[in-house]
Amino acid sequence: MNGYTAPIQDMRFLLEAVVGLDEVRALPGYGEATPDLLEAVLEEAGKLASQVLAPLNQPGDRQGSRIENGVVRTPEGWAAAYAKFVQGGWPSVPFDAEHGGQGLPWAIHTPLSEMWSSANLAFSLCPMLSVGAAEVLAVHGTEAQKSLYLAPLVEGRWTGTMNLTEPQAGSDLGQIRTRAVREGGCYRITGQKIFITYGDHDIAENIVHLVLARLPDAPAGVRGISLFIVPKRTVGTDGTLGAHNDLRCVSLERKMGIHASPTCVMAYGDQGGAVGYLVGEENRGLEYMFTMMNNERLGVGIQGIAVAERAYQLARAYARQRVQGRDDAAAGREPVPIIRHPDVRRMLMTMRALTEAARALAYQTAILLDRARRHPDEAERRHSQSLVDFLTPVVKSWSTDVACEVASLGVQIHGGMGFVEDLGAAQLFRDARITPIYEGTNGIQARDLVGRKLLREGGETARRLEAEIGALDAKLAQTGGEDMAAIRHGLANGARALAEATGWLLDAAKTDPLAPAAGATHYQTLVGIVAGGWMMARAALAAAEGEKSASDGNFLAAKRATARFYADKILPQSSALLAVIQTGAASTMALAEEQF
Repeated sequence: MNGYTAPIQDMRFLLEAVVGLDEVRALPGYGEATPDLLEAVLEEAGKLASQVLAPLNQPGDRQGSRIENGVVRTPEGWAAAYAKFVQGGWPSVPFDAEHGGQGLPWAIHTPLSEMWSSANLAFSLCPMLSVGAAEVLAVHGTEAQKSLYLAPLVEGRWTGTMNLTEPQAGSDLGQIRTRAVREGGCYRITGQKIFITYGDHDIAENIVHLVLARLPDAPAGVRGISLFIVPKRTVGTDGTLGAHNDLRCVSLERKMGIHASPTCVMAYGDQGGAVGYLVGEENRGLEYMFTMMNNERLGVGIQGIAVAERAYQLARAYARQRVQGRDDAAAGREPVPIIRHPDVRRMLMTMRALTEAARALAYQTAILLDRARRHPDEAERRHSQSLVDFLTPVVKSWSTDVACEVASLGVQIHGGMGFVEDLGAAQLFRDARITPIYEGTNGIQARDLVGRKLLREGGETARRLEAEIGALDAKLAQTGGEDMAAIRHGLANGARALAEATGWLLDAAKTDPLAPAAGATHYQTLVGIVAGGWMMARAALAAAEGEKSASDGNFLAAKRATARFYADKILPQSSALLAVIQTGAASTMALAEEQF
């Protein structure tokens, strides 16, 4: 697999010229996020990603994690790479200084997460989960819990996990059976959890498991779930590590991809019960865990963008050097690099445009998240948070669908060499496929988007997003040129399709509850495509402005050309998605169960 080069120029362009990092710098506590600091952070992160993490990606996939004498061993080089990751202070970037963090915006943490995931998706899962665990404790933990657990998590000395799924309880967490019994100032946890990423490993001195469990007297369903801290090694009141807790990794899953990431079956309480500590109040665990799940859903969306970027880089390099066939536009009959062929260009441009659009939308969501947390005006915080809530399932689902499409196109560009493992395109395709599944399948994200975010609030946030997209039309109209006219036309058509789909779903739900559910995934894709077009149009405007004075005209011209391709070839899909949504649920539900 060819090396990875972080797209730092693209990341800086988005942050500085498109999504408005300067507005975040003006928020309380973020004044140190200067342009110079951003440049330094991105450059150093890019070096770690390309020089340390990326070289381990393919060997780690081949070797995988394994269990030896009851201990999970990560692939060769993993522990040393994690030590460098911690020494660089990377786990602490988005956390407050009071917990040992660097206090930088999530908008800066987001491209760093993309780099780790592009370089080595299997490695990146561990720090991503640790960030989510620390976030839960920072928001919901007691002062004593924060004192004991936050600093080691923020520093990276300890790692974190989320323990939700059980053999009989996948997405329906109301069916979990793991038990928690009160015992003095703690609880005894017994049960089994599956699909626990980095549930055990050998790269850090302790693991902080966040475990959902049910008390004996808890109400049935999701209202009876509580959340517990269950450390791999017990922790004294002074923070010192004690004995191994009553928990173990029973086995590792044999997976389609991300082989180096240990996906564990965890057993709690073989010797009478693992010691656990309640987070917040009893029976409110799922509510608290959503803090972590929403964090992880954005993180998984970034993973999708990251895999797409790596697949694009790999396919681009191959297309430049693979000589096959003649140039249809030239008189000569000499074979040429396949990047000259229109169909290969079609695939490369699709890969590029989708990746850039998804990245821009994710970075915009990170900006909104910073505003929701730090803006001094309460109304602005609420406004930003509502958009974050609406866009989170879109970033998670659309970006990961993009990952699968882009990685598949990468295999196609490689031809037969893409189907074998040697060049790495196959690994990226395999790795990408988990991203639409974990942290809530994309179908569940669609159900959340339409059921909770659209119908429950009567389309208020959807209309607000549509208004922001529509407000760009005047700026596009003022910018001359054929490209900008085409971009304006494509975005306007997409915006009309989105507005019509929103209205149709709101009306249909009044008489047919199945219609919104049947159209939810198509609506989610529609939002992603149109919102992606909105971001690409903003990038084109920023590029047009920059071309007046910037020295790097090729980079900015490529931005404009990619946005034009998106408007010409991708935004028209919005009309078809609208038509599908408006067919309702009848044909989807036409067959009886026994007819399948």
